[in-house]
Amino acid sequence: MSTLTGSDILITGGTGSFGKAFIRHLLDHHDPARVVVFSRDELKQYEVRQLFNDDSRLRWFIGDIRDVDRLRRAMHGVQYVVHAAALKQVDTAEYNPFEYVQTNVAGSQNVVEAAIDSGVRKVVALSTDKASSPINLYGATKLVADKLFVSANHYAAHHPTRFAVVRYGNVMGSRGSVIPFFAKLAAEGKSLPITDKRMTRFWISLPAAVQFVVDSFDLMAGGELYVPRIPSMRVLDLATAVAPDAPTHEIGVRPGEKLHEEMISPEEGRRALRLADRYVLQPTIATWGYRPPAEAETVPADFSFRSDTNDLWLSVEQLREMLVAAKAS
Repeated sequence: MSTLTGSDILITGGTGSFGKAFIRHLLDHHDPARVVVFSRDELKQYEVRQLFNDDSRLRWFIGDIRDVDRLRRAMHGVQYVVHAAALKQVDTAEYNPFEYVQTNVAGSQNVVEAAIDSGVRKVVALSTDKASSPINLYGATKLVADKLFVSANHYAAHHPTRFAVVRYGNVMGSRGSVIPFFAKLAAEGKSLPITDKRMTRFWISLPAAVQFVVDSFDLMAGGELYVPRIPSMRVLDLATAVAPDAPTHEIGVRPGEKLHEEMISPEEGRRALRLADRYVLQPTIATWGYRPPAEAETVPADFSFRSDTNDLWLSVEQLREMLVAAKAS
């Protein structure tokens, strides 16, 4: 039985792609007592409410993570929190940097404060591969948020609340995915724009991302940053899988974009351990009594986890099969 089964759970940013999939997973597999969906957009909340007919278990809170008092009210009686709310568009962040700081950094600290004050047991915060060796403002704010949640375990040392972080790459089926864009252009008989034909990315399905977060609640003791062992793919192969007959053209790497993504830098790799389905980045300082999992294995001294040097790769056919499965779900 999962830690989440029969519990009261809150998800910030709960009307996004991950939130909708997470809610469905909870309702179908974990029989939660209550799921609190916390987000700031009333239209998106209305639209998501139409997807679920479960007023006995779902609660809908309009609120912004910039408002710590509203977070405290929403977390009343909640045992577990998933923090998925964030501003995420790389180019928009460069034009509106302080807005990203206020949401991704100050908002994350508000989640920490409210969780401790409300007696929440466990919080899992969602991160991104862009937080590893960040080169753009969005990635930098997410790196700060990662550190806030790990260090929150010091802050909560004499309280029951514990915090962990999950970091993963591109999610197939998430809002803003390049897949429908490629499909639309191909249907119109247009060439597909590829930033760079050498570009690689990590790839995970939405159901796999949800399951990884659920499993992290069961595993965490507090202070861990979990990275799934997921495959890489070539962006050119993805275009071929979506539209095999469509021509492509290169447009160049955009500002703030990497040619290859990284989820564990060489510096972080010095404190990484390996479990069956994931890597664990251990906290640099752990005054709250953190202990590494007994079954964890050490990694090589020069370890890093990059999309271009990964030992797991998706072929064009495997990508096509994932696309078919995503449409059927």
